[in-house]
Amino acid sequence: MASNLAPHLRLMLVTDDRLVAGRDLLNLARSAVRGGVTSVQLRLKQASPRELLALARTLREALAVPVLVNDRPDVAAAAGTGVHLGPDDLPVDLARRILPLGTILGASAGSLEEAERVGAADYWGVGPWRSTVTKHDAGAALGAEGFRRIVVLASGRPCLAIGGVRPQDVPAVLAAGGAGVAVVSGILGVEDVERAAREYAERLGG
Repeated sequence: MASNLAPHLRLMLVTDDRLVAGRDLLNLARSAVRGGVTSVQLRLKQASPRELLALARTLREALAVPVLVNDRPDVAAAAGTGVHLGPDDLPVDLARRILPLGTILGASAGSLEEAERVGAADYWGVGPWRSTVTKHDAGAALGAEGFRRIVVLASGRPCLAIGGVRPQDVPAVLAAGGAGVAVVSGILGVEDVERAAREYAERLGG
């Protein structure tokens, strides 16, 4: 699964309540995909499970790239999407048991200790690369060396750099063994979402 999944992880868009507020999420996602986004993670902390389910289904049906739901394997299973789990969510091994066969399952690994607990995930989101304002509990910035140390533990499993990643960081992420980047404000924090996504995609060789 991991080797086939890697191309979809080159550029993941991660949504955020504050940055999406007042804008149409589907249109934003479509624009980002036109710009080169290869997967979309639906992370909306203020949405109800019902709202998340409806949005996840809408995105899955409308987009030609994988869609994942943050934190909620139950919503992901009902929507037919992938899921991304954080350190405080359901353990990866337990989530795997309740998810349909073939479901994409990603997990966050912000430290060597967290990396030891998420080995069964299809990919790891490793960060924060640098300090970020979109996730207040993200922890201390890893930088290239901290990122590289966690990538080594992944044993070939695709790892995405997340947390304050800028377009100019892409070469360093790839040099440190990253499969790609996951971006929040770097894409959604600007008016021209498609153009912002394209800047990352071009540096990723897309």
